[in-house]
Amino acid sequence: MAEKKAFVLRVNPDMLKELEAWAQQDFRSLNGQIEFLLSEALKKQKRAKQKDTRPEDAD
Repeated sequence: MAEKKAFVLRVNPDMLKELEAWAQQDFRSLNGQIEFLLSEALKKQKRAKQKDTRPEDAD
Protein backbone atom coordinates (compact mmCIF):
# COMPACT_ATOMS: atom_id res chain seq x y z
CA MET A 1 0.00 0.00 0.00
CA ALA A 2 1.24 3.49 -0.82
CA GLU A 3 2.32 5.71 2.03
CA LYS A 4 -0.41 8.13 3.10
CA LYS A 5 0.10 11.72 4.08
CA ALA A 6 -2.03 13.25 6.83
CA PHE A 7 -3.48 16.75 6.49
CA VAL A 8 -6.14 18.90 8.11
CA LEU A 9 -9.51 19.18 6.38
CA ARG A 10 -11.98 21.80 7.50
CA VAL A 11 -15.61 20.93 6.75
CA ASN A 12 -18.77 22.62 7.95
CA PRO A 13 -20.64 20.65 10.62
CA ASP A 14 -23.69 19.87 8.45
CA MET A 15 -21.53 18.44 5.67
CA LEU A 16 -19.58 16.40 8.21
CA LYS A 17 -22.80 14.86 9.57
CA GLU A 18 -23.91 13.94 6.05
CA LEU A 19 -20.52 12.39 5.25
CA GLU A 20 -20.52 10.42 8.50
CA ALA A 21 -24.01 9.05 7.78
CA TRP A 22 -23.05 8.18 4.20
CA ALA A 23 -19.88 6.44 5.39
CA GLN A 24 -21.86 4.41 7.89
CA GLN A 25 -24.35 3.34 5.19
CA ASP A 26 -21.45 2.21 2.98
CA PHE A 27 -19.71 0.44 5.91
CA ARG A 28 -16.67 2.72 5.68
CA SER A 29 -14.86 4.96 8.10
CA LEU A 30 -15.28 8.68 7.54
CA ASN A 31 -11.71 8.85 6.27
CA GLY A 32 -12.30 5.89 3.97
CA GLN A 33 -15.46 7.48 2.60
CA ILE A 34 -13.71 10.78 1.85
CA GLU A 35 -10.86 8.91 0.13
CA PHE A 36 -13.37 6.90 -1.90
CA LEU A 37 -15.28 10.01 -2.99
CA LEU A 38 -12.09 11.83 -3.97
CA SER A 39 -10.85 8.80 -5.89
CA GLU A 40 -14.14 8.50 -7.80
CA ALA A 41 -14.11 12.22 -8.60
CA LEU A 42 -10.54 11.97 -9.94
CA LYS A 43 -11.45 8.97 -12.11
CA LYS A 44 -14.47 10.83 -13.47
CA GLN A 45 -12.38 13.91 -14.19
CA LYS A 46 -9.76 11.86 -16.06
CA ARG A 47 -12.48 10.24 -18.19
CA ALA A 48 -13.93 13.67 -18.98
CA LYS A 49 -10.50 14.98 -20.01
CA GLN A 50 -9.90 11.93 -22.22
CA LYS A 51 -13.20 12.54 -24.00
CA ASP A 52 -12.27 16.19 -24.60
CA THR A 53 -8.86 15.34 -26.07
CA ARG A 54 -9.99 12.58 -28.44
CA PRO A 55 -9.50 13.59 -32.07
CA GLU A 56 -12.64 14.17 -34.10
CA ASP A 57 -13.36 11.68 -36.88
CA ALA A 58 -12.18 13.22 -40.15
CA ASP A 59 -14.49 12.85 -43.14
